[in-house]
Amino acid sequence: MELSAGTITRVNGPLVEVAGGCDLRVAELVTVGSRQLAGEVLSLAGESATVQVYEETSGLRPREAVLATGRPLSAELGPGLLGGVFDGMLRRLQDAGPWLEPGALRGALDPERRWRFTPSVRPGEQVEPGAVLGTVPETDAITYRALVPHELAGTIETIADEGEVTVGETIATVAGHEITLAHTWPVRRPRPAAGRLSSGRPLITGQRVVDLLFPLCQGSTAGVPGGFGTGKTLLLQQIAKWCDADVIVYVGCGERGNELAELLEDFAAIEDPRSGQRLMDRTVTIVNTSNMPLLAREASIYTGVTVAEHYRDMGYDAVVIADSTSRWAEALRESAARTEELPAEEGYPPELSSTLAAFYERAGRFQTLAGAQASVTILGAVSPPGGDLAEPVTAHTRRFVRAVWSLDRQLAYARHHPAISWTDSSSRDAESLAAFKAAEGDDGWAQRRREALQLLMDADRIESIAQLTGVESLPSPERVALICARLLREGVLQQSALSLNDRYCAPAKQAALLALVLDINRALLASANGGTAIERIEALDLSDVARVRDECPADDVDAVTRLGAEIQSRIARPR
Repeated sequence: MELSAGTITRVNGPLVEVAGGCDLRVAELVTVGSRQLAGEVLSLAGESATVQVYEETSGLRPREAVLATGRPLSAELGPGLLGGVFDGMLRRLQDAGPWLEPGALRGALDPERRWRFTPSVRPGEQVEPGAVLGTVPETDAITYRALVPHELAGTIETIADEGEVTVGETIATVAGHEITLAHTWPVRRPRPAAGRLSSGRPLITGQRVVDLLFPLCQGSTAGVPGGFGTGKTLLLQQIAKWCDADVIVYVGCGERGNELAELLEDFAAIEDPRSGQRLMDRTVTIVNTSNMPLLAREASIYTGVTVAEHYRDMGYDAVVIADSTSRWAEALRESAARTEELPAEEGYPPELSSTLAAFYERAGRFQTLAGAQASVTILGAVSPPGGDLAEPVTAHTRRFVRAVWSLDRQLAYARHHPAISWTDSSSRDAESLAAFKAAEGDDGWAQRRREALQLLMDADRIESIAQLTGVESLPSPERVALICARLLREGVLQQSALSLNDRYCAPAKQAALLALVLDINRALLASANGGTAIERIEALDLSDVARVRDECPADDVDAVTRLGAEIQSRIARPR
């Protein structure tokens, strides 16, 4: 219901000053002008208010009406989100014509569509908050679970019979309250859970450099800083396609429209390896491209994490991919400048640090109100201007995330993808994941990771010396380190997104490839120390490693094992 709140006195880009707004509240959703543009109250001063409008304000005039809605900016949640494409305020973009008309307050859900509802409870049963009332087959991959609201408990008075219902029809009555499939939730408020849990279970991405060297737990956070052209979007799209989460929420925040159009085409064509159905059947795409209203970017990441929490409450593991948080921070900076807020570093508002922290804090592994365990993992791309990794958004993101996958321009220009730098990247989840791997029977996981990182670091140091003295002046063990580090980079860490076999690599094959290279390193060192000429060692053909990586299926461990035995026999042949 809309209530009269005041009239426009001044329009300053996306900011509108309102007179007579004494009944408004900060963060309240309002509609502005004759076109009823969506906006949010930023600040109050006496009987005047400042409203940030999430749409193009061209054509607004003084004395037009501003109407209050009595609620904060909220997302409509229910079955029908999966497979959908929405704007930053979760308004459905499909079937909206070539343009989404300003002020068109379209909902996220189709009010006419009928869903097959199967009840899970009976009248007279006692239910607690978060209990499952019934299920709906939202897609072939995900079953939607209708839950008791978090503030409600009591006796089931009525429950709908199995059959088709719309999102607005009552499916149950609990303690006198009618419950429907759809409800709204304020996007800036975290959804409640019974408790936060420690997580030691890995998020399998299928990308070797991530899973082997800089892994991430389910419910954790990662920042992906990198300059223009280093492959941030491609890496995050690969993770969206192949990670082992149940639900993917992809937030395109201020990115180029052609990239997101290609993403949607790819997702529509990809077969989900988990279910054999379309990948889009477990994906929600929220787009606020660079040509869309700027300040809607600021809302888009909150909308995305709210959708992820919604599926988390059902017991699913969700991943939020925000590409990119730098564009989101730019929206904060413009809003702060227009409200004449005192700027901090590089013009960003003083609350940038706390705002980033609050966003990443919504990630985690939780016990839901119904007692299940589920998670929200957040991956945020950072696009520092000029590739400056010391700028505020990158620096603050590094403080708050559990893993940093820093992309290196030189690796990207050398066509080494993913271009994740082993010197500037890190993972604070590695220790807990080592314990998980050991409990699963892989006691050597942590040792292999340490050996691989040490080999890469040693090779970087040796290469800097070789540039001054020449490779021929190096002792044999150091020349072996250069050979094996190159084999590790090119045979294991490089991964082609275009290869049918190599775009995803199963954990067992990842471990086998890394163990193969480390075994080759030890064998070559033993051979060199045993008197084998370094020229003979350097002449060995080790290209089979890359061939097995590219040509064998993602889970073919036997091929890697056979290759390892063959290479060991080559190394052991008499001099």
